[in-house]
Amino acid sequence: MSVENVTTMSGFLLMGFSDNHELQILHALLFLVAYLFGSAGNFIIITITTLDPQLQSPMYYFLKHLSILDLSSLSVTVPQYVDISLTGNGYISYGQCMMQVFFFTAFAWGEVAILTVMSYDRYVAVCFPLHYEVIMCPRKCRWAVTAVWLSSGIPGTLYIATIFSIRFCRAKIIHQFFCDVPPLLKLSCSNDYLVIVGVADFLSAMAFACFIGIVISYVHIFSTVLRMPSAESRSKVFSTCLPHLFVVSLFLSTGIFAYLNPTSDSPTALEFLFSIFYTVLPPTLNPVIYSLRNEKIKSVVRKLLLSTKFTA
Repeated sequence: MSVENVTTMSGFLLMGFSDNHELQILHALLFLVAYLFGSAGNFIIITITTLDPQLQSPMYYFLKHLSILDLSSLSVTVPQYVDISLTGNGYISYGQCMMQVFFFTAFAWGEVAILTVMSYDRYVAVCFPLHYEVIMCPRKCRWAVTAVWLSSGIPGTLYIATIFSIRFCRAKIIHQFFCDVPPLLKLSCSNDYLVIVGVADFLSAMAFACFIGIVISYVHIFSTVLRMPSAESRSKVFSTCLPHLFVVSLFLSTGIFAYLNPTSDSPTALEFLFSIFYTVLPPTLNPVIYSLRNEKIKSVVRKLLLSTKFTA
């Protein structure tokens, strides 16, 4: 496709990670495996936390909604990239691109919000166990989840409203595997993009505030845990909280860096790696972390597998 056609076409051209077709097929297979693995893990968590009576506490209620957000976030970006890599056609229409921006930013913010709620839930459970059922009653949990889903529409709406106001006059080539805000900014030829930068700064500040809230919750949790006389109790809390804190830190740090760091004309391997860290890795790892570190979930999954085996 000529530069003139790329500049004047109504949509965009997603370049992905490589121009080499063999590498594109390899990337497609790797992304497909990650998608199937992450989707299966999240679907299992959604199913068992919905159906099993043992998993009806607030922690599993929030975990179910995190898995819904993770599954949705993966489905917004990965399947299209797999299709593009296998077919060799990176064209995406303007409308599809805007929808991808909206849903990805919405689900990403939803993940930040639900992770913040989950850290508060663990803080109350560890630091105020006698008041836990009163503080985290079903009504308050429903309110928290409703607020998460309602607030998730705000970033997508803000980004779409501001992107509609900018003009694209450069070759509409996106050096990324999906339509993301930072590479779109690079295509603008006017100062209109400064409004989007302002939105990115505001949302990054909000995400950082959520991260500070999460860190404060865990500081209180760890200080309480260190005073516990039982080594087994300390080990149980640390094994649950530390992986959670790691994934949250990875997700937020790489995402904020990508959205605040000026996009270069020739994206580096580090920028591509960071994009995977905040798009594919957290939704894929979350089911592993929460299932392998949780005895109740492992017990329910084993029971489900055994019942399926005997039924068959």
